[in-house]
Amino acid sequence: MLIILYILLFFLYCIHTKAEKTICHMMGESKYPLLSKNGDFIIGTLFAIHSKETLPSFEFRQKPQRLFCSSVNLIDFRMAQTVIFAIEEINTNESLLPNISIGYRIYDTCGSRLSSMSATLALMNGQEFAAGDRCNGQSPIHAIIGETESSATVILSRTTGPFKIPVISPSATCECLSNRKDYPSFFRTIASDYHQSRALAYIVKHFGWSWVGAVNSDNDYGNNGMAIFLKTAQEEGICVDYSVKFHRTEPEKLQRVVETIKRGTAKVIVAFLSQVEMGNLFDQLSVQNITNLQIIGVEAWITSESLMIPNSFHVLGGSLGFAVRKTNIEGFADYVTKTFWHTAFPCLQREDNSSQYGLNCSSYQDLLVLKNYNEDITEQRYSNNVYKAVYAIAYSLHSLLQCTKKGGCEKSLAIQPQQVVEALKKINSTLKTGDHVWFDSSGAVVAQYEVVNWQQDLNGSIQFKPVGYYDASVPPDQQFVLSTENIIWAGGQLEKPRSVCSESCPTGTRKAAQKGRPVCCYDCIPCAEGEISNETDSNNCKQCPGEYWSNADKDKCVLKAIEFLSFTENMGIVLVFFSLFGVGITTLVAILFYRKKDTPIVKANNSELSFLLLFSLTFCFLCSLTFIGRPTEWSCMLRHTAFGITFVLCISCVLGKTIVVLMAFKATLPGSNVMKWFGPAQQRLSVLAFTLLQVLICVLWLTISPPFSYKNMTYYHEKIIVECRLGSIIGFSAVLGYIGLLAVLCFIFAFLARTLPDNFNEAKFITFSMLIFCAVWITFIPAYVSSPGKFTVAVEIFAILASSFGLLFCIFGPKCYIILFKPEQNTKQHVMIKNPSKSF
Repeated sequence: MLIILYILLFFLYCIHTKAEKTICHMMGESKYPLLSKNGDFIIGTLFAIHSKETLPSFEFRQKPQRLFCSSVNLIDFRMAQTVIFAIEEINTNESLLPNISIGYRIYDTCGSRLSSMSATLALMNGQEFAAGDRCNGQSPIHAIIGETESSATVILSRTTGPFKIPVISPSATCECLSNRKDYPSFFRTIASDYHQSRALAYIVKHFGWSWVGAVNSDNDYGNNGMAIFLKTAQEEGICVDYSVKFHRTEPEKLQRVVETIKRGTAKVIVAFLSQVEMGNLFDQLSVQNITNLQIIGVEAWITSESLMIPNSFHVLGGSLGFAVRKTNIEGFADYVTKTFWHTAFPCLQREDNSSQYGLNCSSYQDLLVLKNYNEDITEQRYSNNVYKAVYAIAYSLHSLLQCTKKGGCEKSLAIQPQQVVEALKKINSTLKTGDHVWFDSSGAVVAQYEVVNWQQDLNGSIQFKPVGYYDASVPPDQQFVLSTENIIWAGGQLEKPRSVCSESCPTGTRKAAQKGRPVCCYDCIPCAEGEISNETDSNNCKQCPGEYWSNADKDKCVLKAIEFLSFTENMGIVLVFFSLFGVGITTLVAILFYRKKDTPIVKANNSELSFLLLFSLTFCFLCSLTFIGRPTEWSCMLRHTAFGITFVLCISCVLGKTIVVLMAFKATLPGSNVMKWFGPAQQRLSVLAFTLLQVLICVLWLTISPPFSYKNMTYYHEKIIVECRLGSIIGFSAVLGYIGLLAVLCFIFAFLARTLPDNFNEAKFITFSMLIFCAVWITFIPAYVSSPGKFTVAVEIFAILASSFGLLFCIFGPKCYIILFKPEQNTKQHVMIKNPSKSF
């Protein structure tokens, strides 16, 4: 095993030795930069100066021809000019790099991954090799500025990463590039999309749009940015109608995206697209006349001049989005129209058609048309990012070369790209533009955006009007500022569009989610009885406290209606009338009996008991009034005790009269001495004894567990029944049971005396009265139990009045009839005539 290990190590050593002695040969043709200049230190750049690439035919019969690029990309061309402008400034700056010159190699990637990779390798290898050059693994460049798109920058950073060559992008915003583990030598002079994506959700939330569509580019830029937006939108309570994506090379997928937009109900679309994809989407929306959509854009396209065509406002008018802040670079506008063409543009410097790199000037003809054009300079937002990138590299070299204004720089120091990476992490400088150059731990700069709005001036030309800003460097409550009054909305409207899945639920309702749909799609369900919601879009209704109930609109808790049998309502008035009517009739009977107290019909059966009975009946009628009105602690005790005592007094009198009638006839039998035990004194004592026993029961009841006022909130939910609770059921049962016992005894004695021979047998009428009394109170029990609220009290009052009227009319009615209408029968002879009584 040890021998095999030695052999393996020897083999690897041989390979390494051979590699060191290998002469480097360029395989294939060299790819030359579009613009270049030599210097002590070289900065490489990759920009898509042309946006279209024509591939040659691949028939595999001959060597493939060079790729042909067309369609000038003005933004990237301005970036290339900015690189040269900044380098020329630095080279003439006597304090930054006094005795050092910086050169550049600017490659055109033509917006193609193939050309981008070819240009990257050309930058890393150099254009030519001397005959004796060895492959030492060192790059001829010290830093790369580029690329402009995130996906291309990912490829560039992964390619240069193993060689630790610093890459600074002015416009690649993908959050994926913030991963220092995967991209340790990547920097950018633009903020990560983490901030822009979250700011998109904040602006949607700010305008109250809870229902949006989402479209993104199917690449690193769009996918990462949209993922952050969707996550933030969910946190902010924003729902997404649809989230679709497409790539610039997928026209079929683009058609499906447009169909989804047409079917969607969202009036706001968040378009996280690159400039090319947005142009493709705009073309389709314009062809199919899909308008009045409020589009929220990103920095990649929101200020793109390529979209400013005559009919674009019809579709994109009123669009809102985040743009890179504009900064004026002093002298740059003059440079791009004068100095650049005479000093840096190759084909104006030479009369021939070739240069040191075999330059073909025919490929520069489309750039010459821009020689005198500088109207776009004021809208160039990425140029300042390029400017900062060049200066960041210059300040890093200034630090590494230990430059001083008097002594210059240490030119003898060999600077490796990895050293530039470390120096970039430490720089902290301020440019003449006022911008601060430094990088955070992820290699990015602080997020600062303008909020721009697509507006149209009086001439019909499109303007990108700033209406706010987002600055992540200030406290959270000051980061986002908008001037809503200055915004023109979709279709040129002045009124902000609404975009909701479901309209806002008013007060008195709650939201109920629709099954299978986002939480922003809901139905508005009225609150149940007793529940309220006093704010719009309430998720739940709140239960009203115990003594409160919801109003008709279900948006406020109001005190429940208090229910009790009152004197002012119709039922109370009727019962009071009959009670007082009963008192009046009883009083009239008493007056009549008093006036006729010496007549036989009154004196019969103990007139003293008759007056006591009339007195007790008066109180029976009056005690019913204690049941009317709001129950209180004292009224509850009074009503039941007064009822129990007055009715026992009444029944005791009737019982006494019944016993007198029965004993009177028994006393007529020979040898009977019964009446001495049932004289007036005994009758009075019996009534008193019966009544005192009821008083004792009531006292015990009131002492142990008296009746009390109670608010019943269970029988009716919407109102409170104020009622008297019995306290002790046993006490109430004892009171009623005792009355019932006396009534039954009275009925039995009266029933036994019904057949006694007499012309006026009072026992028959007492029997009838007891039948009525018992029938009333027997039917009272189920009616009392089943009646709700104040009707329970009404049933009890009815039973008191009915039984009282029964006693009054059955016992005193016949006597009053004789006194008033048959006075000839009110004689002793007529009363004493004994006729056999018929049984009934």
